[in-house]
Amino acid sequence: MKDFENIHDLMADIGARAKAAAAVLATATAERKHAALISAAEAVWKNRSDILAANAKDLDYGRDKGLSDAMMDRLMLDENRIQGMVDGLRSVAEQPDPVGEVMADWDQPSGLNIRRVRTPLGVIGVIYESRPNVTADAGALCLKSGNAVILRGGSENFHSSGAIHACLQQGLRDANLPEDAVQLVPTRDRAAVSAMLTMTDSIDVIVPRGGKGLVGLVQREARVPVFAHLEGIVHIYIDQYADPEKVLKVVLNAKTRRTGICGSAECLLIHENVAKTIGKDVLRTLMDAGVEVRADAAMAEMEGTIAASESDWGHEYLDMIISAKTVPDVAGAIAHIRTHGSNHTDCILTEDAATAAHFMNALDSAIVMHNASTQFADGGEFGMGAEIGIATGKMHARGPVGAAQLTSFKYLVTGDGTIRS
Repeated sequence: MKDFENIHDLMADIGARAKAAAAVLATATAERKHAALISAAEAVWKNRSDILAANAKDLDYGRDKGLSDAMMDRLMLDENRIQGMVDGLRSVAEQPDPVGEVMADWDQPSGLNIRRVRTPLGVIGVIYESRPNVTADAGALCLKSGNAVILRGGSENFHSSGAIHACLQQGLRDANLPEDAVQLVPTRDRAAVSAMLTMTDSIDVIVPRGGKGLVGLVQREARVPVFAHLEGIVHIYIDQYADPEKVLKVVLNAKTRRTGICGSAECLLIHENVAKTIGKDVLRTLMDAGVEVRADAAMAEMEGTIAASESDWGHEYLDMIISAKTVPDVAGAIAHIRTHGSNHTDCILTEDAATAAHFMNALDSAIVMHNASTQFADGGEFGMGAEIGIATGKMHARGPVGAAQLTSFKYLVTGDGTIRS
């Protein structure tokens, strides 16, 4: 389907079916949703050879497109990553069902009892790039929270996402839930994205998960409300009271464990009092690990570094590159992050509790860490089983978006012939 009219009809049909499925899911029992997720997990593992074969096609496509090594890593699946998807599906299945949870309960002098309870949002549209595991994570979390979902993966993960989606639909069939509860847009045509952004009659919220270009497009053109998962310009501030051993361990992990994820460290801010000691040690360790260091004037004299340009501040590399800058104190670090950060994840390394508290209270990032690798910026690591993304906005959901964050609420008001005077 290439022309816009056909895409429009396709998306309208998908939206109508999702809306009908959402009405069924809203009252589905916790047991049926649990059964669907467990069955999907079993299907993913049983069909792992098919998923890997589909992924091989996507990897060929990605190479032909000239994707970077980091982007290819995001795209690549192996048995360990498939096992991670299976574990994520099972973990979400075992989470408490958020639908119907009583968030507050109180009595009024009028005689009314009022309860605020969680309810599904309805239909969620997820637009994502590269990482095919998002298909499983997003499908699982939407199902758990009683929402239907329309998944639109990137052109590079087209085959992998299709194979994973088939397993999710198997789970729905086995649990006697509508297959239309989890739909995958069956075309690479970008007109499908444009259509989703204006489907106000059937989609209740859009979650974009990808690079700055994708998120910017969604934010500019969407008429549907958006949970923005913006770029991860992640800073680590090394304070003068930081423990050298912790610094080396945490920074190396934060940058190199997986460079292509949004929790990967992109900029080091180093207190000027330790720039020549801890600072040089950590930069040398990074360079020895193959990381390109783009340093400010105070650090650029160090052999092996590259002089940073103004564009390096506030840049998301998603690669084996990091910028480094000296700052006079914690206030200087905070000021730099406020100017160049993306409100995603920022970290302080220090043994001084007062400095750590000031840093964590002063910054308004969705996630602020102390003495821990920023690679923990992940819903699974937060105990949510999985995440649909990390929301960097301030409305409704913020930080890792799990099942509970994919709900709204309503008020249940009970009286006994109660009237208002």
